[in-house]
Amino acid sequence: MTAESTVASPAGPQRVPEGTFSVSAPGGPTPGRRPSAGRGARRPRRAAWAVLWLVDGAAVLPAALAVPSAHRYPLVFALLALGVLGLNHRASLYDISFVPGVLGELPALCARIAVGWAAVVAFSPLRSLPMTALAAAFVVHCGAACAARAAVHGYRRRMLRRRPSPALVVGPLAVARGVAAALLRHPDCGVRPVGLVADAPEVLGDTDDEPGLPVLATAQDACRALIQNGVETVLVVGAATRVEQAAVLRGLAGYGCMLWELAEDADTPSYGLRGRRTRAGLLAGFSCRSLEPGSGRRLGGVGKRMLDVVLSGSLLVLAAPVLLTCALALRVVDGPGVVFRQERVGKDGRPFTMLKFRTHRPASAHEAATRWSVANDQGMSRFCHFLRRTSLDELLQLWNVFRGDMSLVGPRPERPYFVAKFSQAHPGYPARHRMRSGITGLAQIHGLRGDTSIEDRCRYDNAYIDNWSLWQDVCILLRTAAQFVRPTGS
Repeated sequence: MTAESTVASPAGPQRVPEGTFSVSAPGGPTPGRRPSAGRGARRPRRAAWAVLWLVDGAAVLPAALAVPSAHRYPLVFALLALGVLGLNHRASLYDISFVPGVLGELPALCARIAVGWAAVVAFSPLRSLPMTALAAAFVVHCGAACAARAAVHGYRRRMLRRRPSPALVVGPLAVARGVAAALLRHPDCGVRPVGLVADAPEVLGDTDDEPGLPVLATAQDACRALIQNGVETVLVVGAATRVEQAAVLRGLAGYGCMLWELAEDADTPSYGLRGRRTRAGLLAGFSCRSLEPGSGRRLGGVGKRMLDVVLSGSLLVLAAPVLLTCALALRVVDGPGVVFRQERVGKDGRPFTMLKFRTHRPASAHEAATRWSVANDQGMSRFCHFLRRTSLDELLQLWNVFRGDMSLVGPRPERPYFVAKFSQAHPGYPARHRMRSGITGLAQIHGLRGDTSIEDRCRYDNAYIDNWSLWQDVCILLRTAAQFVRPTGS
């Protein structure tokens, strides 16, 4: 299904650039596990997270004391505490990446406590108690929760002033410099930049107050700075406009760093970094939102895999007569060797063997690996042209989907030779490998099949990954089914 003009063979052997798909320091820790840091490392964030959970749960106790005969309803108050904790969690009230003001939290916190009390009063024996007593207990609950949170936030704010959280600033060099300088001028914000991740290896000039900041041009430099300084916060100026920087950010997130965008342009492409609005507010005057790396667990989750297994298994059974007919016809027309096997690059740059019906016999293994399109080959039989025009030659890939090599919907996989070439020519190309490859995809239903623009395909494929949903997969499959026999070629 992929084609463009024939690309000349590069000098020497090519392989997929490893640093494109994951970031790890040589000999360093495994992504996803926090490396041991030096003396600059801060205490684990989960400690503050646990304290907030504890104080929110304990705030129910003074409220219970304000209720007559509260000792008769221990289970009710336990359920109330659990319900409020769950509501607070959904509202990101345990996101402790930055220290909020208690007044800013007050509406959200009291609203969720009110929801918890309303549910308790409606569905428990407490509804028989006087409303004045219940209202007083609600006020005590809100006051205790706010006071306890104010104490926790105050302590954390004092600790941050004493020992700011080390951070890396990612973005264009000139803009990253300005952000770093603003943070250094406002030490009360609790974040102190220790390095810039930018294009050029330069050094931010010394000032009277702070030493110069190194500019980190490679993933290895960024990971080394993370380990040496105990970095837990990464600040992105706008979105990561270069796919190399996006790959570095995903690697840093794998080490446990929190990614924050200092939003300046909401339309900047993210190459796999999804933003979500948070209550963090301002950081040294910059508006912040949290960034999430493209999550393999979410994007390749249980629902997507179940859809793949059920549909591919069902289609293999239903299409068995068609597959058998095509195989027999190919055997008669073109001789033995009906199935064509070819190495393709899949999720995270891992190779796999993709299956197709053989519609062309390359002159050599080199031609099979490096010739781009054979759709208009004059030596191809009319039946083979028919298979390619109707995409029936792709049906065997349902077995790849059933096995887990591919998905029904995703970016089309390509050969390692062309992955290396396109990765050099198009910055967004390597980011397509964040998700399992697919038989069809967003690019294909928009006509980007055959001899079409690789740059356009990159844009559609990355947009599909960045905005993935199970319903989007269903819509793409329905549109593919409607276009299945359209003679677009492959």
